[in-house]
Amino acid sequence: MAATRLEVNLMRLLSRCEALAAERRDPEEWRLEKYVAALEDMLRELKKQSSKPAPELLNEYSRKVDFLKGFLEAEKLSSSTEKALANQFLAPGRTPTTAKERIPATKTVHLQTKARCTGQMRSELLGTVCSVLLLLYTLSCLCSVGLPSDEKQSAVELDAVLQHHQDMQEKLAEEMLSLARSLKNNTLAAQNVIKQDNQTLSHSLRMADQNFEKLKDESDRLEQHAKKSVNWLLWIMLIVVCFIFISMILFIRIFPKLK
Repeated sequence: MAATRLEVNLMRLLSRCEALAAERRDPEEWRLEKYVAALEDMLRELKKQSSKPAPELLNEYSRKVDFLKGFLEAEKLSSSTEKALANQFLAPGRTPTTAKERIPATKTVHLQTKARCTGQMRSELLGTVCSVLLLLYTLSCLCSVGLPSDEKQSAVELDAVLQHHQDMQEKLAEEMLSLARSLKNNTLAAQNVIKQDNQTLSHSLRMADQNFEKLKDESDRLEQHAKKSVNWLLWIMLIVVCFIFISMILFIRIFPKLK
C-alpha cells in the first residue's frame, strides 16, 4: 500500500526531529519540543485514517515518538544520575526512518545520551575526589607546621577543620554509595530492556517461522490443485478429440464419397 501524504509528512518530520536530537543543542532551543508535539498530533490523525499503515509500522512510529518525548523529559532533569536512569528506560526505534540510515537514528541518540550522562557522572565524581584530596593536602600542611603560638590557629579551629574533613569524607562516601546504587539500577534497567527486546525478537522469529510454514503448506496445496486441474483438462481434451475422430469416421461411413 502506497504511503499517504500524512504518513510522508510524518516520516519527514520524524527524520528532522531525530537529526535535531542527535545535535548539540542550546538549552533554550524550542524547535524540537514543538516538532515532537506536532508529531503526536500527526500520529493521532494517521491512526484515525481509513487507509492507515500496517499495525507494525504504526507501532514503530509510536515507539519513536515516545522515545523523543522521553528524551526531552530526561534533558529537563537537573542531576546527571537522574538523566542516566531516565535514559535507561527509553526504548529507541528498531528500524531506520529513511533508506539512507543503516542504524536507527533514535538508537544512535540513545547511545550518545548514555555516553554523555556517564561522562558527566564521572566528572562529578572526579571533582568531588579532587576537592577531598586538596583538603587532605591542606590539612597535612597544617599538621606539619604545628601550633607554635597563639598567632597560629587555635586547637578549637583545628578541631573544626578535622570535623569538616570528617563530614566531607562521610559526604563523599554517601555520594559514592549513591552513584554505585544508581549504576546498579541502570545496569538492572538495561538488562530488563535487553531481556524484553530479546523476548520480542524471539516472538517475532516464532511468528515468522509459523507464517513460513503456513505459506509453504498453502503453496503445496495450490500446486496440488494446479496439477489436478491440468490433469482434468487433459482428460477432457482427449475425450473431445476421440469424440470428434469417431464422429468423422461415422460421417464418412454414412455419407459415401460422391461420384
